[in-house]
Amino acid sequence: MLTMVDGQTQTIDQYLSRVTSDEARASLVRLRDIIRDEIPDVEEVIKYGIPTFKKCGYIASVAAFKKHCSFFPGHTVNDFLDQLDGYKISKGTIQFAPSKPIPEPLVRAIVRARLAENLAASGDRT
Repeated sequence: MLTMVDGQTQTIDQYLSRVTSDEARASLVRLRDIIRDEIPDVEEVIKYGIPTFKKCGYIASVAAFKKHCSFFPGHTVNDFLDQLDGYKISKGTIQFAPSKPIPEPLVRAIVRARLAENLAASGDRT
């Protein structure tokens, strides 16, 4: 069932169903799958209209735009700049063409780093 509040998407599945480009949708599903694999109990929410993942705080968001997709892992991007040649980087964001996705090992490393930061800050040892 489609649940809308003020015309806004309420679930990640709803967001993904509205991505018109098959290639962009596949890119976002891939990122979601990687995040869920790394953090099986990650919380999925829509924040600022885009899919967002949380565990002891913010992990990352993903979004599709007309000409690119974005992965938003926040300030952690700065720790991986040397591995992001060829991608447009902007204040906590990695933009990429759906045809040139961010390599899976790099996404996994970024997600693990975000989770480690959140766990350390919260004092959680899980």
